[in-house]
Amino acid sequence: MLNYLWGGFFLVGFAVAMLRFLGGDDAVFQAVVQSTFDMAKLSVEIAIGLIGLLALWSGLFRIAEQAGLISVLSRLLAPLFSRIMPEVPHGHVAQGAVTMNLAANMLGLDNAATPLGLKAMQALQSLNPVKHTASNAQILFLVLNTSSVTLLPVTIFMYRAQLGAADPTEVFIPILLATSLSTLTGLLAVMLIQKIPFDVVVLAYLGAGAVLMGGFVYWLGLLPAGELGTASQLLANGLLLAVIALFIGYGLWRRVPVYEQFVEGAKEGFETAVKLIPYLVAMLVAIWVFRACGAMKNLVALL
Repeated sequence: MLNYLWGGFFLVGFAVAMLRFLGGDDAVFQAVVQSTFDMAKLSVEIAIGLIGLLALWSGLFRIAEQAGLISVLSRLLAPLFSRIMPEVPHGHVAQGAVTMNLAANMLGLDNAATPLGLKAMQALQSLNPVKHTASNAQILFLVLNTSSVTLLPVTIFMYRAQLGAADPTEVFIPILLATSLSTLTGLLAVMLIQKIPFDVVVLAYLGAGAVLMGGFVYWLGLLPAGELGTASQLLANGLLLAVIALFIGYGLWRRVPVYEQFVEGAKEGFETAVKLIPYLVAMLVAIWVFRACGAMKNLVALL
């Protein structure tokens, strides 16, 4: 399906560009060709921008993995993962990676969530028996990742403050409700399609999560409205720094050579960023050909 979709972008783009040329638009070919060059360049720039973050978090994750911290985290959530992701073995690194990515998303830590999400998808791919097709676990993770509950939308608060919003944090409750419902809906839909049993263990984890989230929201509700954004940003960044300190400190306590392991993990992050380039080039160039020729505009007009 993807082959036809990707090829269709180019073929439709060429056909529409030809029609525009016959209609008197002499600049359409140049615009389409220039878009391919621009998107190829942009793909590399995006990957380069990810190298630092991927290297940092892959290095830290490697320390936590070698120290056994990821295994501890996996054991805490093993009863839940064994039900919603039954193909992921007990104690596998993918469980810890998925958990850390979802936690980063919940706290609004975009810089940490992206590399951790790639790390989690890599770990799940290593278990995938059919490499060219997403596994059930990968599909569920993608749904949870894209619909993730957001407790601290720090980035949104920052943008609203920069644009002069009277109360940058007034969207806190709507965002929390919207993302909570989207996550629950996505989880239930995937469980239904994949025929995952909805038993008492899943309910217990969801209930515990709801209680913790409710308590957290209640605590935030006690803060003055003007301090919510500052407190959210302080808490999110403080937790992020605490996680970094925990990984390194726990690694030292377990006598892990933290520097060497960090460097090895960072190398893996660098390699991951480089491996993204062909996929970025393929998709961005195809989409922009479809857009530069005018096909996207016509499609939107029809809709």
